[in-house]
Amino acid sequence: MACTSEFIEFICDVLAPLGEVRPRKMMGEYIIYVNEKCVITACDNMAFVKKLPCIADLMSDAETGCAYAGAKEGYILDFNDRHKALKVIETLWEHLPFPKSKKK
Repeated sequence: MACTSEFIEFICDVLAPLGEVRPRKMMGEYIIYVNEKCVITACDNMAFVKKLPCIADLMSDAETGCAYAGAKEGYILDFNDRHKALKVIETLWEHLPFPKSKKK
């Protein structure tokens, strides 16, 4: 099942205080960027974030799963606690690299 547009809009609205938020549809699912860094993979109306040590304490009680077959296991971000979700994305953003530019 693909993500609904309402779910993607909801995530973007929640993350809006962090800066420029944009979704990108990829193979029926979405990648969500905050200030040009890929922070969320959204599949089946669930938001997955990378399992990095910088957010391990914040996500200690979070469920985990794979966004799609063959994907690495990630944390499932729960948006019921918006403050915590923003803190997780803000912390994650600080530790993620910008995407590499494609050579022409």
